[in-house]
This record gives sequence, structure tokens and C-alpha cells, in this order.
Amino acid sequence: MPDRGPGRSPAMSFRKVVRQSKFRHVFGQPVKTDQCYDDIRVSRVTWDSTFCAVNPSFVAIIVEASGGGAFLVLPLHKTGRIDKSYPTVCGHTGPVLDIDWCPHNDHVIASGSEDCTVMVWQIPENGLSQPLTEPVVVLEGHSKRVGIVTWHPTARNVLLSAGCDNVVLIWNVGTAEELYRLDGLHPDLIYSVSWSRDGSRFCTACKDKSVRVIDPRRGTVVAEKERAHEGARPMRAIFLADGKIFTTGFSRMSERQLALWDTENLEEPMGLQELDSSNGALLPFYDPDTNVVYVCGKGDSSIRYFEITEEPPYIHFLNTFTSKEPQRGMGWMPKRGLDVSKCEIARFYKLHERKCEPIIMTVPRKSDLFQDDLYPDTAGPEAAMEAEEWVAGRTAGPVLVSLRQAYVPSKQRDLKVSRRSLLHDSRASATAATGATTPPSTPPAVPASTRFSAPPVLSSGTTTGGRLDEVLQEVAALRALVAEQGQRISRLEEQLSRLENGHAGPRWHPVLLALAGPAAAGDPAVARNDRTVVALLGLLLCLALGLALAWHHLCRLSAGRYHPRPLGRRAVELLRGQWHRLRSPEDPAVALGDDDGEVGAERDEEEELMSWNLERRPEKDEQEEDEQEEDEQEEDEEEAEAAAEGGERPLSEGEVAGGSAEALLSDLHAFSGTAAWGDTRPHVTAL
Repeated sequence: MPDRGPGRSPAMSFRKVVRQSKFRHVFGQPVKTDQCYDDIRVSRVTWDSTFCAVNPSFVAIIVEASGGGAFLVLPLHKTGRIDKSYPTVCGHTGPVLDIDWCPHNDHVIASGSEDCTVMVWQIPENGLSQPLTEPVVVLEGHSKRVGIVTWHPTARNVLLSAGCDNVVLIWNVGTAEELYRLDGLHPDLIYSVSWSRDGSRFCTACKDKSVRVIDPRRGTVVAEKERAHEGARPMRAIFLADGKIFTTGFSRMSERQLALWDTENLEEPMGLQELDSSNGALLPFYDPDTNVVYVCGKGDSSIRYFEITEEPPYIHFLNTFTSKEPQRGMGWMPKRGLDVSKCEIARFYKLHERKCEPIIMTVPRKSDLFQDDLYPDTAGPEAAMEAEEWVAGRTAGPVLVSLRQAYVPSKQRDLKVSRRSLLHDSRASATAATGATTPPSTPPAVPASTRFSAPPVLSSGTTTGGRLDEVLQEVAALRALVAEQGQRISRLEEQLSRLENGHAGPRWHPVLLALAGPAAAGDPAVARNDRTVVALLGLLLCLALGLALAWHHLCRLSAGRYHPRPLGRRAVELLRGQWHRLRSPEDPAVALGDDDGEVGAERDEEEELMSWNLERRPEKDEQEEDEQEEDEQEEDEEEAEAAAEGGERPLSEGEVAGGSAEALLSDLHAFSGTAAWGDTRPHVTAL
């Protein structure tokens, strides 16, 4: 057995193998189901973006939308099932490809879309209550779709955008102008862009397999590494706090790789590791306070995290968080939004197909005290400089804040976007220095749609004066409103006292007073409405009276047929007859009773109508009877005279009766055919 030498033991040799690190036991844990964001239709766009952006106030997720592009903005506390009708930010005409929150204002977010535009949005303090369609600023300068948007880490209102036209544009959002246009530096599609910690440079990963370090203010490439990864699939590059570059990509055999590069010497990587043979692009997230890099693969179900150190091999694997469902995107919470009381060092927002699931990375500690080694001072929400200062050549690191007392967000200041150009300002100042006398130009009017809540770009005195004028105008408007309401209240009290004391005129009916109450309040529109209601009520009363008179006249003309009494009686008798038939349909006594009831009803109706007839025209009936008797007497006299003139004697009553009987009998014989014409006596007897 070989000798280990004096003073050496297996335990000591094992300690030398295992590297000591305070992040070696970091573990990930998903939150409970009720703390997830459910029923979210995550975008299916084929673009290697995170599809999610998070800050200490909101979580934004790119979702499916018909007729354009949209993304969802939810307050962090609004967990659970999200209704399908929840309002979205839907101003783009094409699918949204990338979103990014402003690091200096938690209510401002930028978005890039396939419609070749970049839009900046102002989110209300309590979230969206209706769809947001009007952006604060629309930045147009790309000729193809915009796939990358990222804010400057230290300069206020400076935004970078990169499109599929291989052009990088840097904007001043405060003035809505294009500061720098970097064209011709990339021969192919740009995969990723990352600012350095002080914002003086940024690095890009391109489809030509090159990683470039660019100075935007000079418009030059400071350093370039060709074929950083041999594979043809997308790669990404991010700047670390010490100026090194961390890249993810694929090897020639399509194996996923991690690499660390020194910007001073890009010939060979400081460290290179191969992970696996999956197809999903690796998305790196870097924590500059702890020097830990988290790597998430699109389509994977795991999150790997590595610690970057100064000693070889520089990239140290820590652990892997594994879940069951694959991730379609990932959001990353800034350090000032974490819970320091639970030793939380990172929080991810994992996008599933239909939900967003927060995952918390925690360092196990027994003490409940604040952990200084886990939470050094981190970047705060205050900008280190203005856009004009950065354009002038100033460089500054982020303004750091302490998390000892937990992070308390500062109140956001308002800003009016000015269309004034910084270059024109510098030229104007140079002209003034030479002594040229030119009249001051009036700045263009700022449209109302270009306002959003962010720190000011203009001088503090101008902004403060403008805010003071607005406050004074609002106070004056409030005073006028209070005076008007006071006058109205006094008028109402005076009218009420008159009504109570009886000095307002005669005592009106309560209903009329109720109708005239709002009109007495002094509102002309209400008074007109009340007069209209009163007129309609009067018209309805007149119509009812006319209908009553018409019905009464109809009853008299119809001899009482439409009077309510006979109508009701007939209805009752019909119902009674139907009831008896339903009870005993086979009982003849019941049917007979029904007939009797109907006959009785008819008799009552006839009696009722008779009374109406007698009551209606008694004199006219008597005149008609007298005229009928006179007509009969005249006919008898005419028949007698005709018989006398013809020499015939008038027939006696018996002859007349016999002749009538014989004629009737002959008719019966003709109809039946059962008797002879001569045999008349038996039939007469029978008849």
C-alpha cells in the first residue's frame, strides 16, 4: 500500500478536492399552485427570446394575440387564474418579439415587434384596467423586424434596439430621437446584445459565429472573436461585472457549450465546458453581486447554475434545478425585488404552455439576521447620469443601494418628452459662443400622448415650474367647482324652506311635487325632462278616458253584448261547462246540466240584452209595430177589392185552410213519393 506521507490523511485529501463555496448548497423550489399565474396563452413565435420580463412591481409576458402583437402586464400580487378578458398592451400591428423593463422606472417598458417599430409604454400604478393601445413613444428606424430591445444600465432614457436588418440603433427616449446608428458592423443576423456594467460598451453575438465588443459612441468594434462556437445554432454573449464575456453556443457536433472570454485576449477561452446534446438555445442570466450565472435552455426542464471565480477553471458547476415541465421562456427578477429575510438570492418566472410559475433560489442559512455576504450593495433605481452626459462622453457605474432594511421603492417622478435634439442644442450653444445674434426658437408643442412617468430629461427648474403651474391650475379648478356646488346647495335649501313654510304657492299634490322636485333644483335639463313626463302622463289619461267613452257607446249600440257583465257571465259559464266535462265526460246528467247551464246563460244574456233593448229605443219599437199593423190592413183591403172586381167570392177561413193543407200535402207527396195524389184524407188526418 503506498505511503501517503507524514501528516496526510484521507479526510485532508478529500477537503482539497471539494471546493469551498457559500453557494454550493443553493437549491431551487417552485412556489405553490395558488401563487402561480394560470391560464396564460404564451406566445408561439419562433424567436429565441425570453418572452418574459420582471421587475419589483410587475411581470410582463408576451402572449398570443389575433390581429397584431400583445403582451400581458400583471402586478406581482395578482396570482391565480387570469381571465381571458384581462386587458393587454396591444398597440403593435405584428407579433411582439422582445420586451424589457426600464431599470430606472418600474412603470416603463419597451417592446420590439415584427412591425419594425419600437414602442415605449407607461403602465399605470395599479396595473391595467383597460387595453393599452397608445404608446408614449414610437421609435421608427428599422427596415425589418426588431428582435432585441435593452435599456442602458446607468444612463437615463437611453434604449438600444437591434433588428433583422443587422442594424443597431441607440435612442434617447426622452427626446424621441436617434442618437447613434451602427450600420455595417454586423454582416448577418444579431442573436443577442448585452451592455457592460458601466454602459460604456456592449457585446453582440452574431449569426456569423463572431462575438464583438463595440463602443457605441465611437461606432467602432473594440474586439472581435471569430468562430467563438463552431456550431451553426444560435449563441448568446453577456458581459460580466469584471469585464469578461460569458458565452453559450454549440460545438461542431451540436453539443451545447459554455465559454468564458477575456476581452484583452480573445484568442483562446479562459474556460470551456460542454453540457449535453439538446437542441434548445441556452439563455444565460447573470447576478453581478454573487458572480453566479444561471443557464436555462429553451425546451429544457432544468436550470443549471455556475459560479465564476478568479482561479481556474473559472467556471464552477454548483447545482441543477429540475422540474417535470419544459420551459418556453424565462423571466429574471432584479436583486432589489427579492425577499432578503428568506435568504433568496434569485427568482425565476418559468413560462409553461398555459401558465407562469415562479421558482425561488435560496441559500440555506440557520440565522434570521441579515446576511451581508449574500446581499452586497446592488444597483438601485436611480440613474447615474442623464442621456446628454452619456452622449458627451461621461462613464459611470450604477448607483448602489443597500438591502439591509429591505428594498423600499422610491416615488417615481414625472417627465414630459421633448422633441428637442441634443445635437441642435450643442450647435446652438456653439453659435451663441461665437456671438451670433439669432432670435430664440420656440420649442414645438409636446403632444399629450408622449408623456410617461420617468425621471426628467430637462433641467430640474423647468420641470418644477411646469409642475407648479399644473398644480395651481388644478387648485383653481377645484375652487371653482366647490363654489358652484355651494351655490347649488344654497338654492336647494332655500327652495326646501319655501316648500316647508308654504310660501311657494298653493299646496300641490304630493305626486306633482315629487315630479317637480328635480326641476326645482335648478337644473334646466332635468326640468325639461320632468315637463315631458307630466305631458306624457296627461296624454295617457286622455287616452284612457276616450277608450272608456268609446266602450260605453259600443255597449249601447250592440244592445249590451260587449258589456262587462254578460261577457263575464258567459266566460264563467263556459269555464264551468268545461270543468264538468273534464270531471265526468261519460255522465249524461252532467252533460245535461251543462246544456241547462248554457241555456240558462243564453237566457240570462237574452234578458240582459232585452233590458238594454227596452232601455235603448222603446218609442221606436212602438212606432214600428203600429206601421206593421197598418201595412197588414192595407194588404187585406187590396186583396178584397181584387176579388170583388174579378167576380169571385172571397174564400172562407175553412177553404183557405183546406187549400193550404192540400198544397202542403202535395208538396210532401212530391218529396217522399209514398202516396197517391187522390188519397188525401188519411194524410190530412195524419198531418
